[in-house]
Amino acid sequence: MFIFILQLRHLIEGHPAIYLFAVYSALIWLLWLIKTVLSARYRPFTGTYAGTTSVVVPVVDEPLDLFRDVIGRMVEQKPGEIIVVINGAENPGLVEVCEEFAPLVRWVHTPIPGKRNAVKIGTELSRGDITVLVDSDTVWTENTLSELVKPFADDRVGGVTTRQRILEPQRSWITRWADWLENSRALYSMPAQSVLGQVGCLPGRTIAFRRRILDQVMHDFMTQKFMGVFLEVSDDRTLTNLTLKAGYRTVYQYTSLVYTDAPLQLKKLFKQQLRWARGSQYNTLRMLPWMLGHAPVLALFFVMDIILPFLLYGVILGWIYRSITGQGYDFYRAILDEYGLSTGLVWVLGLMVVSSVLSMGIRQLRHLAEKPSDFFRLPLFIIVSTLFLMPVRLLGFVRMAHASGWGTRAGAYSGGADDAAPSGAVTVEAAEAAAKLDPAPVDRVVHPVTASPETGPVAARDHRGAPTSTLTTPRTATALRPITAIRPLSAADATRPAARPDETVAPTAARTSASAPATARRRRRLNPYAAIPYLVAAGIFTLEAIFLV
Repeated sequence: MFIFILQLRHLIEGHPAIYLFAVYSALIWLLWLIKTVLSARYRPFTGTYAGTTSVVVPVVDEPLDLFRDVIGRMVEQKPGEIIVVINGAENPGLVEVCEEFAPLVRWVHTPIPGKRNAVKIGTELSRGDITVLVDSDTVWTENTLSELVKPFADDRVGGVTTRQRILEPQRSWITRWADWLENSRALYSMPAQSVLGQVGCLPGRTIAFRRRILDQVMHDFMTQKFMGVFLEVSDDRTLTNLTLKAGYRTVYQYTSLVYTDAPLQLKKLFKQQLRWARGSQYNTLRMLPWMLGHAPVLALFFVMDIILPFLLYGVILGWIYRSITGQGYDFYRAILDEYGLSTGLVWVLGLMVVSSVLSMGIRQLRHLAEKPSDFFRLPLFIIVSTLFLMPVRLLGFVRMAHASGWGTRAGAYSGGADDAAPSGAVTVEAAEAAAKLDPAPVDRVVHPVTASPETGPVAARDHRGAPTSTLTTPRTATALRPITAIRPLSAADATRPAARPDETVAPTAARTSASAPATARRRRRLNPYAAIPYLVAAGIFTLEAIFLV
């Protein structure tokens, strides 16, 4: 802020120079002003929606106490049904938790890892007017569901997201920082975009869509590629994009609150933020032509998310270059001449720190009004956001066209037209023929859940170990009653007639060697489009170097 003021004064005094840091700071303040003005108009929806709901919970592995708490809170709010999609290796512990809450909670298993395939299976099994997609570590609070569905009283609304906070943020500086980011989005970005009916990304911890929209866009969700690659990550952003392009509004419901966990280790935080950075910028560029024509303000917000890290590190590299070469105008010379080198440096550094804290404090006034003690953590917040988050976003940009999934799930669904019905996935026809799924009643609450209104939900934690069993014969059940197993699809299924409603599908063991992998790995092909982000990044830094002042 201090150098920004000096550069503005220098420009006003008649020096025809454009300083990169002045441009960066001006854009930051412009974005904040737009978000502040728009978000001031935001009001949560208060209408009444009487449609039915289905909750879909994709899960790979969770500590059982946490998962029991997550499901129990959902059960208390009595949706029409809860469908848990266990994907990857079988997990008897998760199955036992699901069956504790039968018949409201049903479960299905697919050996294909990956959230998208799990979302597809759960959506096709769901029957509610509204399908709510929930991460398996997300903890609902009182009235989460009833508040979440209120915006659907407006027929123009196609998707809704919640307000999200981090569980027990006082655990570490990482959780404090993550919770601060979530709250800042909840107070500025999300309400600003919701006022326009164009929330660009409905975060996937808990999001609700009209089921008919999911049915309509599911093929594109499972197959659509950009720059020659299909990204398993950023499934929530992809569904949001497809909902907007289908002509519906996407909105934010502040009164629907959920809590989620955050990484406690820097390495895991880095991987999480890199996934988000890749997926966000990948979808921004894919969606940009539509946004420019239909949502110009949204385009401004997301394009600036890409440009600002380049500008900031152009500024830093410029400072380093000028310090080495001695070129450029010395804005600190007057202070150094007045107070001497040592005292002058103290003044310069002090003014920079104070002005930066005040500048960030102004832009975080709403958060600080809720949590005044965070004012003293502003320097740490600035340092982490600048030195950690910004480079991660740059790395995410250049790697956005690299073919990869979540980075942790071998054999996951890889997308593309050839994978529209991945081998081993449980299809709706097979599941319903075998299980004869009936709508689950909504008046069965089996497991009591306690919560403290003073402290909010507290996540129970176990040691997170490996899955308790390896993948053997793929099987599936629901919590309604004992049923026959559901086998993975084979090539013969393409020609085999579908089972009649009065038939059941006999159990069939998977005829695979114990040493053979459950899902054959594909050989990755070199994607020539992966070079494009690198070339764009190099071009941006080259232009900054040419016009560096």
